[in-house]
Amino acid sequence: MKLMRLGPAGHEKPVVRVDDTHYVDVSDLTPDFDERFFGETATGGGMLGLEQVVAQRIAAGAVHPFVGERVGAPIARPHQILCIGLNYSDHAAESGMAVPDEPILFTKSPNTLVGPHDDVRMPRGATKLDWEVELGIVIGARASYLDNPEQAKDHIAGYVVVNDVSERAFQIERGGQWAKGKSAETFNPAGPWLATPDELDDVMQLGMWLDVNGQRRQTGSTATMIFDPFVIVHYLSQFLVLEPGDLINTGTPPGVGLGMTPPTYLAVGDVMTLGIDGLGEQRQTVIAPR
Repeated sequence: MKLMRLGPAGHEKPVVRVDDTHYVDVSDLTPDFDERFFGETATGGGMLGLEQVVAQRIAAGAVHPFVGERVGAPIARPHQILCIGLNYSDHAAESGMAVPDEPILFTKSPNTLVGPHDDVRMPRGATKLDWEVELGIVIGARASYLDNPEQAKDHIAGYVVVNDVSERAFQIERGGQWAKGKSAETFNPAGPWLATPDELDDVMQLGMWLDVNGQRRQTGSTATMIFDPFVIVHYLSQFLVLEPGDLINTGTPPGVGLGMTPPTYLAVGDVMTLGIDGLGEQRQTVIAPR
């Protein structure tokens, strides 16, 4: 299934995407795609039960057309957003950094989460605003001290497109603390939908791309990931507890502004478009600081 949330910010309703033009409203079954939903519904028979109800509604013609509603992030604000740095071998090379022996972990404020087509706001004092198309993992069941990466598969609710927007001066030049450059408001567009694992033939063979003002900046594939999603979930579970609905950004392929010669960054009015095979596309405009 492809889970979506439609409506004004803070008032989204949960739906299941049928195709490009129609969806099934499931707001009578769950108030939101949140921690409770994923913890109680998104694994095992619960997800199968939801799928059966959706199939019944489609057969009965209980579908609704998309009519220009705002598309929110496909999950409610998570307990935490965790990020993996330098997780693509070709991105590590463009950054002039060694391929890590273990996943590099940093965090991002959960209130950075916005919809896939919402504006990205330039922070005050920003000079090096950058883009990063990434595969996001949504946790479907509480995970702590998993035994192996194979076990991690049972703890993943699905996958999403994310744009891990970054302010490089804040990240690198203000004490070397990555969270400073990652946690401004609007810095984590997600969606348009969450695809459950059965929707993807091979999560390690997904094409990825990002354009700025119509010019291709990033072209990559999850095939060049250093640590795959199952390794990441297993690894993180050894250090912290992953809760249902948590979001993990898994790193970006080459082509970020920081890696260009000379480095090139976003300005107010610039437009980012990006996507991942099977997970849809996003579009954001950079707007001025408050």
